[in-house]
Amino acid sequence: MSVAAVNITIEQGTDYQEVFTVNNPDGTPLDLTGYTGAAKIRKFPESTTSTSFSVGIVSTAGQVVVSLANTVTDDLKGGRYYYDIIITSSVGKKTKVVDGMVLVNPSESI
Repeated sequence: MSVAAVNITIEQGTDYQEVFTVNNPDGTPLDLTGYTGAAKIRKFPESTTSTSFSVGIVSTAGQVVVSLANTVTDDLKGGRYYYDIIITSSVGKKTKVVDGMVLVNPSESI
């Protein structure tokens, strides 16, 4: 399974949600039954500090749903970041399925 490179944009101070589909090599959705997921935003890939997404799995559709509440995005400073999504199978095998750049657009407090 290859890692999909997907760049995203987050508007500071707003709720954010994105759905990613993980596919088998033949293009069909991967059955994610029993999988868990984790996703983080970091200033640089090697940074030790991060902000975690909430992650949900839609098993039979092969979908990983990541989200951030507006209270979380409000704390992000405007600029460029790195993110990745890692899924873990029921037997503990970890696989990075998506990574890319995040552009956080600053906004004035409302």
